[in-house]
Amino acid sequence: MNGTNQTVPSEFQLLGLSENPEQQQILFWMFLTMYLVTVVGNVLIILAIGSDSRLHTPMYFFLANLSFTDLFFVTNTIPKMLVNLQAQNKAISYAGCLTQLYFLVSLVALDNLILAVMAYDRYVAICRPLHYTTAMSPGPCVLLLGLCWVFSVLYGLIHTLLMTRVSFCGSRKIHYIFCEMYVLLRLACSNTQINHLVLIATGCFIFLTPFGFMIMSYIWIVRAILRIPSASKKYKTFSTCASHLAVVSLFYGTLCMVYLQPLHTYSMKDSVATVMYAVVTPMMNPFIYSLRNKDMHGALGRLLLGKAFRG
Repeated sequence: MNGTNQTVPSEFQLLGLSENPEQQQILFWMFLTMYLVTVVGNVLIILAIGSDSRLHTPMYFFLANLSFTDLFFVTNTIPKMLVNLQAQNKAISYAGCLTQLYFLVSLVALDNLILAVMAYDRYVAICRPLHYTTAMSPGPCVLLLGLCWVFSVLYGLIHTLLMTRVSFCGSRKIHYIFCEMYVLLRLACSNTQINHLVLIATGCFIFLTPFGFMIMSYIWIVRAILRIPSASKKYKTFSTCASHLAVVSLFYGTLCMVYLQPLHTYSMKDSVATVMYAVVTPMMNPFIYSLRNKDMHGALGRLLLGKAFRG
């Protein structure tokens, strides 16, 4: 393909889930509501953990960072989508698209790594309780979180820089809610083999390795719980990691619906799965972690009602 056809576009058109005006209005109010619920829920989790000294533990430290990541994640994508649903011009600049892609890729990776660290926290608490104070002291916790951020930033940077090497020709229309890796690669007219190879290699490191670690952690956790003689203590111990297990299942379940398929089969139907992991999962996380958590109930009550609430 000659050089005149291979270009760096000035902008893309983010067409979203529907071009029907009536459906766009419904989608606007639906996503606005979900965005506000997500923001309020995750901000409350962060404030509750920060304001209550009883929640200044490793598990809640990582939960607060997970909520911050989810908050940043939805803010990276939904506001632009809401603007597009109300505007005639649905353009996003090339630089804006790459910026959105960078934060999208980085924050998904960060979410994944924080979930892996939270699984490690539960493993040490249940299987190595005598070592918990040392292993999960403030120093190691900050170090683990710092490594999560470093790997996530590098992961996003690698894929964003590789995307700058890709040339686009023909349609600039993205039938999607944001600038997503697979969608952009499908629009490319240059050779994207290196992008695919790096995507597989780094994906195995960033996603499959932590996922395998989480599976092994829960195998050891279940074995440790089964050795507990008392049924009530078994239930109490398992309840400390049930919320995390639910979030991991939701995160990986929706992620696999989108990415465990060949690139050439990636189509509009995958938008529903994308909405699940990009919008629904961040919205549900605060509810999952606070639904049956008495400590979180108490902290949220004290935060919202102040002295009138007695935990």
